[in-house]
Amino acid sequence: MGDTGMTATDACASKSLALAGALAFSRDTSADDGRLGRRRFAATRAAFSVLAAMTDFAAILLAYCLADYGYITIVHGAQAACVASARLGVFAASIFVILNLGRHRYTISDYLDMSGHAQRTFAQWNVAFLAAATFGFLVRAIEDSSRGAFIVFYAVGLFSLYAGRAALVLYARRDARAGRVLASRTLIVGFEKDIEAFRSQRQPEKRGISIVATRQIDEDAPSRSRVLVETVDLARRLMPDDIVVAVPWERSEVIDECVTAFMRVPASLHLHLDPDCPLNRFAKSGQSGRDAITGFRLNGYAMTGVGGAAKRAADIVLAGLGLLLLSPLFLLVAVAIRIDSKGPALFFQTRHGFNKAPFRIFKFRTMSAAEDGAAVRQATRDDPRITRIGRILRRFNIDELPQLLNVLRGDMSLVGPRPHAVVHDQAFEPEVVLYARRHNVKPGITGWAQVNGLRGETTTPEKIARRVQYDLDYIDNWSFVLDIWIIFLTLFSRKAYANAG
Repeated sequence: MGDTGMTATDACASKSLALAGALAFSRDTSADDGRLGRRRFAATRAAFSVLAAMTDFAAILLAYCLADYGYITIVHGAQAACVASARLGVFAASIFVILNLGRHRYTISDYLDMSGHAQRTFAQWNVAFLAAATFGFLVRAIEDSSRGAFIVFYAVGLFSLYAGRAALVLYARRDARAGRVLASRTLIVGFEKDIEAFRSQRQPEKRGISIVATRQIDEDAPSRSRVLVETVDLARRLMPDDIVVAVPWERSEVIDECVTAFMRVPASLHLHLDPDCPLNRFAKSGQSGRDAITGFRLNGYAMTGVGGAAKRAADIVLAGLGLLLLSPLFLLVAVAIRIDSKGPALFFQTRHGFNKAPFRIFKFRTMSAAEDGAAVRQATRDDPRITRIGRILRRFNIDELPQLLNVLRGDMSLVGPRPHAVVHDQAFEPEVVLYARRHNVKPGITGWAQVNGLRGETTTPEKIARRVQYDLDYIDNWSFVLDIWIIFLTLFSRKAYANAG
């Protein structure tokens, strides 16, 4: 059993890999370093995505202006400017960029080679061009420019897009090899020979992949289980974007152990396939445009990239507006709580957030007791600890509103799995399969389980299992539209108010 790097079968390879692993481990060992590393590379990837989108937009707009101005100049001998009708170029560029954003086609991994660009660009350019033509016809914008120029715009626009993307691919490949652009921070776990095969066959450094650590597992089952537990803890601290399981596909029992272990970590999970493996013919079906790793994608998350940024932006805007508009209500509730019972108006309790990071949650105090730490008893229906005003606040979910502050701080999201007290997490995790996957996203003020009537106490394993199942369904099927629907149901559905203590 090894830690980071290879064994003594190849002394030179062992020393170099051990040194690289040691450097990665020392650089990213602490949880703070892991978060900083992930944020730093996320910022780099976001900047590249913006650059790629701006390149496409500029290429189309420039093509439109050149086509309009050049066609009129050559054919009619006029020196007419194209500014008056540039809105069609802006419209076509906007549609093209939106199509690519919706398909997550502005990632670094998409620009490490030219494969697929020609086909995708041609298809999406046809859609954008036809949309611009339809828009121009409806608003009579085409009448302001030559129809011949608009046809030339199609050919020039397609060539301009190809040229811009080719230039960006050259830039991305050069910087990826120099280590300035990273498509992924990756942790590898598996058998020694398979880890070595992954590195030699895939050459991750040339694909913009930074190996933050490797962990070697043993044939011995008890030892393997211990290493997997340690590696899950390591992954939570390093916070890699991807985890590669380098295990032969015929060792299904080992793959199952690895999948069960790493499904609890907020990272995309991949199975490295040997080139001779029959499953390789299906590898593409398990991939998406966001993957920098060639292999079978076992698990991933939609709350990253553009989707994750949009969710966070919506959280900030809506939470800020909510705090502003609800401030008079907050004042009235605080006064009512102080009049009704002794103690502070606000209640603070430790909860687990994203990646099981602890944070202090804000709530209006609804009970005479303020429990935290190792002794937290769930509120039950007709619980004598609940105050008179507290019962009203809990009935209409008003006690949760101070968590808008947690949303602004980044501890929580408006929508996500509801966070439980730490002591309850510790009790539920061994009892419910994949319970810890709830921590792969930020907790929410409201969630899919709550709007389906699963609020209140969880007195039986069946109840908590049902709640967790709804939470996992939300994580696996997240979309921005689903978040909006959950917020709507939270406000107007009767189920969202059921089982309130």
